[in-house]
Amino acid sequence: MVDTLGLLLVIVVHVASIQDRDGAKLVFAKARNRFPRLRRIWADGGYAGKLVDYVYYLCWWILEIVKRSDDQKGFVLLPRRWVVERTLGWLMNYRRLCRNYEYWTDTSETVVKVAMIHIMIRRLA
Repeated sequence: MVDTLGLLLVIVVHVASIQDRDGAKLVFAKARNRFPRLRRIWADGGYAGKLVDYVYYLCWWILEIVKRSDDQKGFVLLPRRWVVERTLGWLMNYRRLCRNYEYWTDTSETVVKVAMIHIMIRRLA
């Protein structure tokens, strides 16, 4: 989960056999009590369905799904959807994150946090 600037708020690393919607439940459970002013979350179409109600009843947040129109062909830049992709692009500049060789998920989360700290420090300088 990132903010509107693309800075990391919450990270959960899990095994690849978990679907995105189920992994999102882990993220929302972790973020639940950490952001009292948060009201709206944007997500892509892969998170539609029961997750919208789950987030509302768990955290009282509005999960807004950003979908592209069915009649649009090819690449279309959709508002708010590129923010997470941009953050992932920033993180891919760190060699240790290009491939995940970590055995423990806690180690992977920590490496992402250290990389994000480095990104934020560079912005301050």
